[in-house]
Amino acid sequence: MSARHSTGIPELDQLLGGGLIPGTLTVILGATGIGKTQLGIQFADAGIHQEGAPGCIADLTTRGDSQNHLAYAARMRDWQLKTTDSAEENGSSENLLYGEKVFENLEDRAQYLNLLEMTGRRVTRESTTAEEWQDWKAEWNHRLERAIAFFYRNFVGGTRRCVIDGIEPAARSADSQQFEMFSYIYHQVLRKDHDWLARDLFRIRYRELEPLVMQHAYEKSQISCLLLATSHEVMLEDLIRRPIATGDELSNANTIILMGKIHEGTRMSRALYVAKHRGSPCEESIVPYTITESGLKLHPSS
Repeated sequence: MSARHSTGIPELDQLLGGGLIPGTLTVILGATGIGKTQLGIQFADAGIHQEGAPGCIADLTTRGDSQNHLAYAARMRDWQLKTTDSAEENGSSENLLYGEKVFENLEDRAQYLNLLEMTGRRVTRESTTAEEWQDWKAEWNHRLERAIAFFYRNFVGGTRRCVIDGIEPAARSADSQQFEMFSYIYHQVLRKDHDWLARDLFRIRYRELEPLVMQHAYEKSQISCLLLATSHEVMLEDLIRRPIATGDELSNANTIILMGKIHEGTRMSRALYVAKHRGSPCEESIVPYTITESGLKLHPSS
């Protein structure tokens, strides 16, 4: 078995039997402000030390309140995230999507993608009209090629872990446009063989570019995904009691980590609980943590 992917938090790696299993999905579920994004930054940054390349981050938020990935990365890890607005892509999207430029200047590739940028738009079926729901689908189809190019360019450049953030609360994942988008990205991009993903990207130019594709082959089984999803529940005990529907994307995850508030005497504090982790024994303990300038710090009992 390949070496596990560190979360960037030694105490959490220990809880997980050494870390996350490459090629699997991990879901981090918790309320707004609980520390999910900081954990995501730590996981992505750990790739620099473990695989020689940082993780990439795709933000699906639509609410207009920034997830602050760039600020967190700079403050916590002195990591200046390159965005898709950088000079490598400005004014040349057609060339980047369909040509040899995908394989050029890989060391300067974008590591952060704000995929939707649809400020204030509603994302659940119950809060949208049938017409608005179809508008969502049309907008997603328009941006899909951009997403494929972003992930493919990262993977051929050595990235082996990705973070998908900004998933907003929904009663069921089937009612969320964001979960539908994530499901496509996970199954049709992250879990697709490298040459078939290249076919989706290059289309009629694939045969011409096939030698470059094969020179930049990668194994999909080495790519791990961390999904950060916001819950309605704030208290950890409510999250632990929350049922997961059969067939839900969350039920298909290899690992589920819940983050929420707990009572400690007269105070409220933060704690996490590993609700599911296939592949190794896992402690059934609730572990308090604090958010520091460098990220999450766990405080497991001795």
